Amino acid sequence: MNFKAILAAVAATAVMSGPVSAQDKSDWPESFTVGTASQGGTYFAYGSGWANYMAEKLGISGGAEITGGPMQNMALVHTGDLNFGLTTLGPARESMEGKSPLAPGMKMDNVCAMFPMYQTPFSITALSGSGIKTIDDIPDGATIGFGPAGSTSDTYFPKMMDTLGVKYERRNGSWSDLAGQLQDGLIDVVAFAAGIPIPAVSQLEVQTDINIIGMNEAQLKKVTDAFPVAAFTIPKTTYKSLEQPSQVVSMWNFAVANCDVSDDLVYQMVKLTMEHNDKMMSIHKAARSSVPENYSKNNVLPWHPGAARWFNENGYEIPADRIHP
Repeated sequence: MNFKAILAAVAATAVMSGPVSAQDKSDWPESFTVGTASQGGTYFAYGSGWANYMAEKLGISGGAEITGGPMQNMALVHTGDLNFGLTTLGPARESMEGKSPLAPGMKMDNVCAMFPMYQTPFSITALSGSGIKTIDDIPDGATIGFGPAGSTSDTYFPKMMDTLGVKYERRNGSWSDLAGQLQDGLIDVVAFAAGIPIPAVSQLEVQTDINIIGMNEAQLKKVTDAFPVAAFTIPKTTYKSLEQPSQVVSMWNFAVANCDVSDDLVYQMVKLTMEHNDKMMSIHKAARSSVPENYSKNNVLPWHPGAARWFNENGYEIPADRIHP
């Protein structure tokens, strides 16, 4: 083939590839929104940073929405009110089975997994001056802040406290609001469930002396036997207030999409997220676990076809029966 023929072939290829690219984007939304949770929590920091990153790289408008957290995100993504959201696998399972307190009986089965985020540790924070250093020190009738209504913490932490024999008064609110109430002496304890470091806890320990409370071996066994959680160690370096690693329990989080969102858009989003962990780490340190190897932690949600395409292309096998049709 002579030089002119080569040029003609290259030009023909370029012409052919243009419409394919345009067609791939024809079903993309003009903008997108990611359901996160309350301000002061890891979901909001992680989700808003990820939305900005996607919008910048993909050239479409996108942002985060403050929500009640995983349960509400499942509902909003299922109905299509939001394109994307962040959820924890425990609330995701309850929502898919029609057991969400937000919509009892509605099986939220139009929500698909995109990529693994991180583990949510369940940890307790109290003011040092309270004298509460262990779970057994929490006095009967103590007021405990469990985060936004319907959040992962609000869904599971009260049940965990019941299992451990703690008698308490329940308080809901955003993490930043509950941290302020703790500092002002209006509540006794905040039961946090969020990726670490939790912004509200980091801010608290700058402003006052706090105790970050873990579980002993007997408490760990009771909780892991009763709930879909696993033992987790909060490293000593996570917070200045920790004098040693803290033993707690945790639950996995995944980013999700409405199953009808463009396959190509989800593919591009997963590619940008999974292939650039350094960028994700700059958004939030919890993203150290936002790596493709952790795709196997999802044993609840069907995979979005666009996400499954990226994982299967890169050697992380997702069988056909785990992919949304």
